[in-house]
Amino acid sequence: MKRTLTALAALATAALASAQSSVTLFGVVDASISRYSATSRDPLTGLERKTRQTSLGNSGYNASRLGFRGTEDLGGGLAASFWLEAPISVDDGSASGLTFNRRSTVSLSGGFGELRLGRDYAATYSNDTVFDPFGTNGVGTNLIASVSAGSNLNNTNYVRASNMVGYFLPPNLGGFYGQVQYGFNENVSTSGTSLTAGTSSSAGRYVGGRFGYANGPLDVAASYGESTVVDTSALTRTVQTANLGASYDLGPVKLFGEVSRVRNRFEQAAASYRDNYDGYLLGATVPVGAGLIRASYSAVKYNEGTAGLYGADPRAQKLALGYVHNLSKRTALYATLARVNNRNDAAYTGTLSSAITTGGSVSYSGIPRSSTGYDFGIRHAF
Repeated sequence: MKRTLTALAALATAALASAQSSVTLFGVVDASISRYSATSRDPLTGLERKTRQTSLGNSGYNASRLGFRGTEDLGGGLAASFWLEAPISVDDGSASGLTFNRRSTVSLSGGFGELRLGRDYAATYSNDTVFDPFGTNGVGTNLIASVSAGSNLNNTNYVRASNMVGYFLPPNLGGFYGQVQYGFNENVSTSGTSLTAGTSSSAGRYVGGRFGYANGPLDVAASYGESTVVDTSALTRTVQTANLGASYDLGPVKLFGEVSRVRNRFEQAAASYRDNYDGYLLGATVPVGAGLIRASYSAVKYNEGTAGLYGADPRAQKLALGYVHNLSKRTALYATLARVNNRNDAAYTGTLSSAITTGGSVSYSGIPRSSTGYDFGIRHAF
């Protein structure tokens, strides 16, 4: 009888613990057949060059990932949570050593909101992806996000930032939401030595915030972020991002819009420089039975202090069209087609989702003029 009571007590304790906490395994597996073609012009001979690539792509609709998240009810309205999320590559099976660099956070939440510590999404990136019908995935990714993530800015804090302390408003504020974040640079302050990316006391620091209002069909948010970047040439730059995005669901169609400015500030040879990248996006999604039609148009104008080869500031434009067919709540087939047009030496590198500018400079491969790409894929979530 004593053993029976002990067993019942253990079962009751386990049931209580289960009711107070939960751990979830989740993930996305997304693969596509992708093809890209790009046309460039040789500035010396005037000849055009066309390059093509076909590949088994990854994350054309949703980013492939593997993660664990959990919550424990602490009582009194308090809860402790964790979130560990790692990227995976479906095309070759690699998982980047299963490093949880997509998100790695622990938090405490309650009626006051949520205090979150760790590596997390940057506030300004949220607008770029939430108000993009393609969610900044695949060839349909809007140019605002592509330029912000460009190698010329070298802003490693654009999508996510490490060593962050974040505060998120509680969800019961009548539709208002928001967050503020600070990412420590964790560098050693060193005097008497040449400044490099390794010795700078400010390189890697991030400060950002996002505030919005969502009620019914309307969602609108503004955000600002600032990162300190130090190049290998010891040039310290401040990359500032400000954007305003909105969406409105009319039922038959959902509309999206965003305006953005990225500012790259630095001093060199006792002179101050400021490069501006001004962009906007217009988009829409249309439900059709079990499917969803997606469309967007985005453009970015570059002002880097030097005019393009044709006497005007570089400019890039992108049109993307896509369709998603949901086979179930977890599985979907998708197709996306996109085209980038470059004017006045607005250049891109890599695939269509990596458009960047080189200002007035000319790469060895010539002046990029236009590029086209598509994704045909399947996504399964669990």
